[in-house]
Amino acid sequence: MSANLAKIVDDLSALTVMEASELSKLLEEKWGVSAAAPVAVAAAGGAANANAAPAAEKTEFEIILVKSGDKKINVIKEIRAITSLGLKEAKDLVDGADSAPKSVKKDVKKEEAAKIKAQLEAAGATVEVK
Repeated sequence: MSANLAKIVDDLSALTVMEASELSKLLEEKWGVSAAAPVAVAAAGGAANANAAPAAEKTEFEIILVKSGDKKINVIKEIRAITSLGLKEAKDLVDGADSAPKSVKKDVKKEEAAKIKAQLEAAGATVEVK
């Protein structure tokens, strides 16, 4: 690689994400092309050099009933209160959890997931939050 190309590579590696985005737009206008994929590569490279931010924290959780426990009636009552299921549906869910884990509620916030887990564990169930 020639010295000029090596300098260009070094200069491009030093760009911030915003500078790389601006460069991409300028090159698209100059050459009349779309650089959607290269922009992603350039942005990823710039972010890596600028100590990329940590991955976003998970915000939505799923509550899984693993085992119903010895107090099935209490667990069924809690399931009905949490999900608004009818008696038969709640009983089927609780009974089915003993053979295979069952989803109780999806896409809940962290605080609500912790509250539901505590309710079900207090009723005697084994619960998992994913």
